[in-house]
Amino acid sequence: MIRAMGTAASGMKAQQMNIDTIANNLANVNTTGYKKSHPEFQDLLYEKVMPGGQIDAEGRAAPTRVEVGHGVKLVATNKNFSQGTVVSTGNPLDLMIEGDGFFQLRMPDGTIKYTRDGSFKLDADRSVVSSAGYRLEPAITVPEDAVELSVSRDGIVSVMVFGDDANVQEIGQLELARFPNAAGLSARGGNIFVESPASGTPLLGNPGLEGMGETTSGFLEMSNVETVDELVNMISAQRAYELNSKTITMADEMLQTVNRLKR
Repeated sequence: MIRAMGTAASGMKAQQMNIDTIANNLANVNTTGYKKSHPEFQDLLYEKVMPGGQIDAEGRAAPTRVEVGHGVKLVATNKNFSQGTVVSTGNPLDLMIEGDGFFQLRMPDGTIKYTRDGSFKLDADRSVVSSAGYRLEPAITVPEDAVELSVSRDGIVSVMVFGDDANVQEIGQLELARFPNAAGLSARGGNIFVESPASGTPLLGNPGLEGMGETTSGFLEMSNVETVDELVNMISAQRAYELNSKTITMADEMLQTVNRLKR
């Protein structure tokens, strides 16, 4: 019975983590570029009560074994990088990636971090920056006399100059990054991911080439969280939590029965 209590307690802890993950997904249902997470679990070590193949008194080998598990543990919270829902904004600096890839952002310390959030803006120097003020990499600066900006599906940034409707100038080329294992990226908050040993080294390329997704201007990729699925998962996790708590109650009642036994 003591083993049952520990096993059930590990199940309650696992379902608590499951609920925490679901709650974070639901909290970010309207976050631009958010990718939902799901926890992955593994069973714990098994106690071998009777090994398999044991020879009985008649010389026959038992075809099975007796093993008792010790519960469950959390091994990963995996990111799902499927395409999120699309929202039309009409703003040419709002960009989304159709397919694989990440925008690159230059941090104040010079490092590069990655995002699927394409809600870009102009700063005081007319450089293209993220909502948090991090500069897009490679850097793109919009001229002061530009009256119209456009971004093609292959990432070419062009502007129309004031006073000359026929003069369209290319001012930059977007470059995307993709990873051998995007699920291995480390999420740092603020819609930002960081390269990790599990993700592998980033592969750089222009949109639409070498497996990179294409860019679409005037649209944003929202969260890929499906509210109904998350609510169903929450109900399932809650029921599993309740069942594990009842297991502890039952084991406690059995121990009470044993304590009341008289010789």
